[in-house]
Amino acid sequence: MTAAFPFSAIVGQEQMKLAMILTAIEPRLGGVLVFGDRGTGKSTAVRSLAALLPPITAIKGCPVNAATAADCPDWAGITTTDTIERPTPVIDLPLGVTEDRVTGALDIERALTQGEKAFQPGLLARANRGYLYIDEVNLLEDHIVDLLLDVAQSGENVVEREGLSIRHPARFVLVGSGNPEEGELRPQLLDRFGLSVEVTSPTDIDERIEVIRRRDAFDMTPDAFLAAWQDKDAAIRERILSARATLDSTEAGDAILRDCAKLCVALGADGLRGELTLLRAARALAAYEGADTVSRDHLRAVAPLALSHRLRRDPLDEAGSGARVARCVADVLG
Repeated sequence: MTAAFPFSAIVGQEQMKLAMILTAIEPRLGGVLVFGDRGTGKSTAVRSLAALLPPITAIKGCPVNAATAADCPDWAGITTTDTIERPTPVIDLPLGVTEDRVTGALDIERALTQGEKAFQPGLLARANRGYLYIDEVNLLEDHIVDLLLDVAQSGENVVEREGLSIRHPARFVLVGSGNPEEGELRPQLLDRFGLSVEVTSPTDIDERIEVIRRRDAFDMTPDAFLAAWQDKDAAIRERILSARATLDSTEAGDAILRDCAKLCVALGADGLRGELTLLRAARALAAYEGADTVSRDHLRAVAPLALSHRLRRDPLDEAGSGARVARCVADVLG
C-alpha cells in the first residue's frame, strides 16, 4: 500500500487542515465540505489525516469495524472476541455508485452456490468508525444523496429489500469535495456538513515552489521524506488524542452560548444547527489548544468554517458568504 503524504507537510491551506483536525477531535461535527479548484490538496488532506490518526481496535473479521463483540451485528456471524488493530478507514464513494454498493445487498454468489440468503456489506459498513470521502459530491445522484442524508442523521444503515432486514451502525466523518463551477450542492446535503472550506490555488510564487519541492521529494524518496516529517505528524497526533481526552471537560459558559446565538441570528442562519456546530467546533479548537474554557478567540477562528455555508444567498452581496461572516463576527464579537 502506498504511504500517504504527511499531513504536516501540506503547504498552506490552513483552514482546510484545521477543519480536518476539528472533525478528528469531535466527530459529531458532521464532517467537512471542501469546495475549490482542482489540484489543491483536498483528497491528499483527507488521506493524510486518516494516516496520521492512531489505528482503531476492532473485532477480528467484523465487517463494520465493531469495537466490541456486543457491537457486531448478528448477521455477520462473528463468534470470536479477538481484536485486531487496523488503520482508520477512508472509504471512497465514487460517482455513479449504485445503491446496493453503498448500503449492501443480497450476496448473490452465496445464494446461487450455497442456497443461503446472506448479506453482502456495502461501503457504509466499511466506513463505520472512519471517513467516507466523496469527490465531486455536487455531482452525486439525488437518490444517493437522500440515502446519505438518512444515514448521516441516524448513524445507522437500514436495508429492507430482497427478503433482507438488516441494520448496522454507520457512523463516519463525511468529507465531500468538489468544484463549484461544475454544479451546486443540494441544500439538504449542504446543511449536513458541519464545516465548510473554500480552497484556491496559491498565487504566491514561493509557496507554489515549496509545494512542488515537497511533492517531488515525496515521489522520488518517499521513505526519507516520511522520516523527515514523522515527528511533526506525531506531535499533531498527540494533540488530537489529548484534545479528545479533554473535550468533554472543556467548558463553554453562558456568555459563549449567547455569542453563538447572536452570531447566527445576525447572519440569518436557518435552524439551530449553526449554533450547535459553532459551539462544538469552538470547544474542539479550545481542547486542541489545551485551553480549559472556550473563548471568543475560538469562536472567531471557527465561525467562517461553521457558518459560511448556512447563509441565505444574497445576490447583491458580491463579497460572498465568507466576507459576510467576517463582518458579522467583527460586529458581534468585536
